[in-house]
Amino acid sequence: MATSILIAKLIGPVLLVAAVAMLANPKDIQEIGREFLKNRALIYLAGILAMLGGLAILINHNIWVADWPVLITVFGWASALGGAVRIALPSVVQSIGSAMIEYSGMMRIAGAVWVLIGAFLTYKGYF
Repeated sequence: MATSILIAKLIGPVLLVAAVAMLANPKDIQEIGREFLKNRALIYLAGILAMLGGLAILINHNIWVADWPVLITVFGWASALGGAVRIALPSVVQSIGSAMIEYSGMMRIAGAVWVLIGAFLTYKGYF
């Protein structure tokens, strides 16, 4: 449980701040996304970092329980797999990412989901 709390303390606030940015400045975040998706080298680098982070979580926290720590395991798997996709298929990431960014409600939907998950993990980690 100590590992779950430590990882929740790291992931929760980052998701929360990213979510607030998405909700408060959706146009800025959309533009950042567009700029990011223009550069396959950045996609590749982001893939390496995401895969490393996801694997680090899974090595220390591959816990499948019917309780809140499973969120961290799911996050680790999503990060590792998402990173692998970015490394192996940067052009596909560009097309899918561009379509997602151009959907007008994406920032609100993603921001709302990330606020909930980020707030929950922050609460579990710190309180």
